[in-house]
Amino acid sequence: MTNPEATPEQPPVESDSRFPSGPWKGFFLQPGASGRNWMELLLTFRNGTIRGDGRDRVGTFLFTGRYETAGGKCWWTKRYLGRHDIAYKGYNEGKGIWGTWEDPRASYWRGGFHIWPEAMGDPYSMRVAEAVEEPVLVGAGVEEALPF
Repeated sequence: MTNPEATPEQPPVESDSRFPSGPWKGFFLQPGASGRNWMELLLTFRNGTIRGDGRDRVGTFLFTGRYETAGGKCWWTKRYLGRHDIAYKGYNEGKGIWGTWEDPRASYWRGGFHIWPEAMGDPYSMRVAEAVEEPVLVGAGVEEALPF
């Protein structure tokens, strides 16, 4: 996979914390296939451009596109080497990038996706637990005098 380090002829990578260059992971959902289709990516975010590569169950791919820090919008092409392209569009609200993908050859072939920086950890393994005390019945066992 490519190295996101800056070179003397390239500007530094993106400083917005929503778009860190480096390893990302995530999944896409595909019609007719159950569950998540996992992918590993190595992405570089620089001056509104996304570049990188990765792999998933379909194969190895290159990743090229654009992003906006103002609204978090992103769009890119995932090009499977020697195969086909998939168009992605989504947004980053601080917990990775969410959105939809579509095969330009057949617009009915589409689904959802979510990718996030590996350093963030798996957002699906985070669970919030809250302790709640058992309610206590007030006046239990006490008979009230009823005026008959």
